[in-house]
Amino acid sequence: MSGKFSAECGVRNAQSKAIRPLAGALPFPKFRTPHSAFRNQKGFSLLELMIAMFILIILISVAFPTYQRTVQHARETVLKENLWQMRRAIDQFSADKGKAPQSVDELVEGKYLREKPIDPITEKSEWDEVQGEDPSSPDAEQGLKDVKSTADGQDAEGKNYADY
Repeated sequence: MSGKFSAECGVRNAQSKAIRPLAGALPFPKFRTPHSAFRNQKGFSLLELMIAMFILIILISVAFPTYQRTVQHARETVLKENLWQMRRAIDQFSADKGKAPQSVDELVEGKYLREKPIDPITEKSEWDEVQGEDPSSPDAEQGLKDVKSTADGQDAEGKNYADY
């Protein structure tokens, strides 16, 4: 016979490369060692999970302060825009009516503002309404001259919110 014995008790035929078992021979059973059982399990070890968690903590600790600065900058920008829109509405009201409005609510009633804006820093619709002498009024009446934020604190550049 011109074939070789294999690990599965078969004969290799010279003409075909397929292994055929010998007649009446049983193949060797495949034994598993305890170490190979661990290698075949699917999942992660505790060390791998701890390394992944450590990497996540580092990424979050870098990203979170950046996120907070971005949110604070957005709030400051919205505050500036709200104040600009209310000041513009005061000027338009004064030009149209010939007198200054008495409050921000009067601007809303007159449709110069769609609604009373919310201060993004305090998250309330309360504003410091600065009253003053109305220059366009013949009787020197008092009217709304300016609007300021009631928020305490400073922006990223050190300017008080009340000074916007």
